[in-house]
Amino acid sequence: MDGVRLTYLTDLARTFRHYKALGDGAIAQVSDDNLHTLIDPDANSVAIVMQHVAGNLRSRFTEFLTSDGEKPGRNRDAEFETPAHPSRAELLESWSEGFQIALASIEALQPEDLDRTIYVRKEAFLVVEALNRSVSHTAYHVGQMVLLAKHFAGPHWTTLSIPKGKSAEARGSYKNKV
Repeated sequence: MDGVRLTYLTDLARTFRHYKALGDGAIAQVSDDNLHTLIDPDANSVAIVMQHVAGNLRSRFTEFLTSDGEKPGRNRDAEFETPAHPSRAELLESWSEGFQIALASIEALQPEDLDRTIYVRKEAFLVVEALNRSVSHTAYHVGQMVLLAKHFAGPHWTTLSIPKGKSAEARGSYKNKV
């Protein structure tokens, strides 16, 4: 059973790295002008989504096994506001730091930790449940970033997965593309 658990933890780290790379590929195709652009007044910009994902990962994975996943110092609502419009470099630093914290915590886990109970907003979760919830949340928001980036890039977009009409050519290379 530990083999399956170890495989799960290895795959989870790989999946977080994949979504970080997918987000990085999308961010790289967004101009500085469009990082903070809202497509409508109630929408989130790429910068806002980056801030939120970074804040969420920092909060959830700092002291992952020993403290509540919603840290007292986190201001989740502020992640959805950008009055100062942080620079690309500031956003990328925060984004990368969030993923570094998450990956360090995941890589430190032992197979038996998956049965432990942790808390997020005082609600109990098995570690495996919290991990699944976190990777799903991250994937959801990275998908938003990709959609926005593709919208802004228009015809200059470089696909981050298998291009339309190229599936047959990509057979056997699934590990490299979504």
